[in-house]
Amino acid sequence: MSCFSNGAASNLYENCCSGTCLCTFDGNLDCVMTAPIYVQQVFDAVKFNLQGMKTFNDQAFSPCLPQGSRIKRVIDIRCKKAFNPSNIDDPCNLTLKSDTSISGASFLTDAKGHYLKVVGADGTYSERIMYADTTDCDENCKGTPVFGTHNVSISGNVIIELDLLVCDACNHETVFTVCTSVNLATPDQPMVLTNFFEICMPSTIDTAFLPRFTEFSNSACEARLATNNCGRDLNVDCNGIISGNLIVAICLTCEKKIVVPVQLCVLTTGYADAPLQRNAVCTTFPSLFPQRIGGCDATSCDTPHHIEPHDNCDDDNCEPCEEPSHKPPHRPQPKR
Repeated sequence: MSCFSNGAASNLYENCCSGTCLCTFDGNLDCVMTAPIYVQQVFDAVKFNLQGMKTFNDQAFSPCLPQGSRIKRVIDIRCKKAFNPSNIDDPCNLTLKSDTSISGASFLTDAKGHYLKVVGADGTYSERIMYADTTDCDENCKGTPVFGTHNVSISGNVIIELDLLVCDACNHETVFTVCTSVNLATPDQPMVLTNFFEICMPSTIDTAFLPRFTEFSNSACEARLATNNCGRDLNVDCNGIISGNLIVAICLTCEKKIVVPVQLCVLTTGYADAPLQRNAVCTTFPSLFPQRIGGCDATSCDTPHHIEPHDNCDDDNCEPCEEPSHKPPHRPQPKR
């Protein structure tokens, strides 16, 4: 249950939450205005999938099987990436490292041969600046093809959980969960997956900014018994230690983008405003963003968390919509 008066959960036992949509539109076009924004536009992008597999024999699981119990069947097998939030350099963390080389263009470097990187949409220095002689394609307003080779190195561990249906000496069935951590590869000898791609880059002649290249990947894992047979792939020794033969697949989705800085004119219903969680002693608080200057602010239209528009705010004569005054009404002073 939330401690804030405006965010109490309806279910006291709910452990999850929902995000807040900061933008709403009621269909009234009077609330729509134009605004210029300075952003990065995706000129071209390619996406592809990669997969790798590794087998594990006699992999031990924990905890041990209770004494006198036996395994009837496997109910479920789950696999997830290992990650230690207290140490991002932990060698057990599943890590992806990309190495991309291109032909037909080049990445800008400094005098020491280091790539010139700029801040990307993720807030880190994840974009490299590209250059190529695009004269042949600029006249036809077309892009120049660039060919690349992508190598992704995978190292670290994945965690595998088995839900087993076990039966005790009294023939009572229960679900028993065991888990293990397996190492796919080490940083010194990683698992390497390779792919080739083609991407299109815009003009580098008639522009103030050179195009930027960015790439990102995401991984998932799947695990199964080696022969999909519980009797052959799972063994229990005299101490109750469970060992199994497994096949683990690592599944990747990779995307390459070429982006360019641009100015765009967009339609907007005004500035977004996050809902306020009220639990304070202060009577006034500062604002976080500047107010829109000039024109009729669409945040004054009839949308949630905003005030009603004035009657004089129309398409023909759009006066600045002012918020209602909170000053006390004027009272005439008695004559002395």
